[in-house]
Amino acid sequence: MRISRLAALLSLGLLAACDRRVEVEAPPRATEKAPSPTQVSLIAVPIEAGTASLKQALERAVPRTLWTIDRRERACVRPQRVEVFGRKVKVTPPIACTITGRVTRGALRLRGEGDEFVVDVPLHARISARDVGGVLKGETATGAAMAHARIRIELTPDWRTRGKARVTYGWTRAPGIDFLGKRITFTDEADEKLKPVVASVEREVAREIAKIDIRGQAADVWRQAFTSLELNRENPPVWMRVTPQRLLYGGYRLDGQRIRIDLGLEAVTESFVSERPPDPAPTPLPRLVRETPRPHLDVRVPVIADYAQLQPVIDRALAKRATRPFVLPKLGAMDVRFGKSTLYGVPGGRVAVGVDVEARLRARGGAPTRGRIWMTAVPVNEPGSAKVRFTGLEVNGDTDGVGGDLLILLGRSEGFAPLIADALTQNFTRDLNELQGKIRRAVDQRREGAFVIRTRIDGFETGAIKAYGDGLYLPVRMIGAASVDYRPAK
Repeated sequence: MRISRLAALLSLGLLAACDRRVEVEAPPRATEKAPSPTQVSLIAVPIEAGTASLKQALERAVPRTLWTIDRRERACVRPQRVEVFGRKVKVTPPIACTITGRVTRGALRLRGEGDEFVVDVPLHARISARDVGGVLKGETATGAAMAHARIRIELTPDWRTRGKARVTYGWTRAPGIDFLGKRITFTDEADEKLKPVVASVEREVAREIAKIDIRGQAADVWRQAFTSLELNRENPPVWMRVTPQRLLYGGYRLDGQRIRIDLGLEAVTESFVSERPPDPAPTPLPRLVRETPRPHLDVRVPVIADYAQLQPVIDRALAKRATRPFVLPKLGAMDVRFGKSTLYGVPGGRVAVGVDVEARLRARGGAPTRGRIWMTAVPVNEPGSAKVRFTGLEVNGDTDGVGGDLLILLGRSEGFAPLIADALTQNFTRDLNELQGKIRRAVDQRREGAFVIRTRIDGFETGAIKAYGDGLYLPVRMIGAASVDYRPAK
């Protein structure tokens, strides 16, 4: 009898509570925004300088006719001696002649060999010996040689160019004639005349290398590298801001007819999920750092699931679940209708979900109970995984009213909180996969102003998820390599 009366009183209390809307205080909102992560990357930024001016200057500096000769020699052929009775006896006197001729060069050729530039200078000698002892009217000797100007370039810490040339040559066919069974060569005469020519080539090389303007190009690259690069255009927009710190110099090489300077741009890279951030203010070109660049791209991409984008997902999941009743222990089946949900971050890295509810116990009948259920939870993920789960589920709102207690029981039931957690998990994983695909396609190769950017993404590494005031934040590390070709408009 007493149990029946208690049940009747409970039933009356439930019916009375249905006439009121159950209001539960909302959790406080978090104001802290997700950070814009920073990292240091090293981007390959080779710059080029043409060698055409160097070659043209050498063509002007080295005359086509290197030297000429026209002189009388008293002894073109030395006296011939024979040994008679143990003594050498001169049988022919010295033979005089007139030596004439010239050494000319062919077209210069510029090539690379290791860390040296080599200028090949083909030489051709044509030398004649006339009036040889009054016997020969003229004998002509031809010869060939190849001179090599080996050039090394040095960049000083203030970006000036210095060059040093070392010229060597060797006869591939020495000029000479055969006379009276003897070989008469003229290499000594040619060598003497070539000495001042060699010195002139060395001076001209050093002068022209000093004119190569590497500093101007490096200053342009440095100034324009203070910029923001688009990683994803929309849904969501993602930008990477580049703030250069140093320029590293790792040497040079001859690429065709151009000098390719190996530079690496060491820069702080920041990522933003927003509209384009303001470009950082450029600083003056720093001094050159002589260090071998090892390009690597290391970017922390903030993948943020905006709460406004997640809220419709929860609404759809709840609407689908409302097509069948919730079963509460000891109270039985409950028909529930859900209104629009509210989702935001709360202090302590938690997420709050508020849902308008209209609930009616089938066994009791009468008017429904209306109110709002608040649930908070902590998003977590395993290291390296994008799969999110929610722990520490709490349904807020201890109330004095029976209707409020009823909604809390509904919120703590197996079919409510896990349903919301599952909806959030599925949405976040999909967003991450889509964003990674978009970034891979966006950064492959494109032009940004004077730069042609080539990027290779080797992989993505996922960090620990955290809830902030502006969304669920999953740090993703994007690693790979990047190079930037400087190609200003002509």
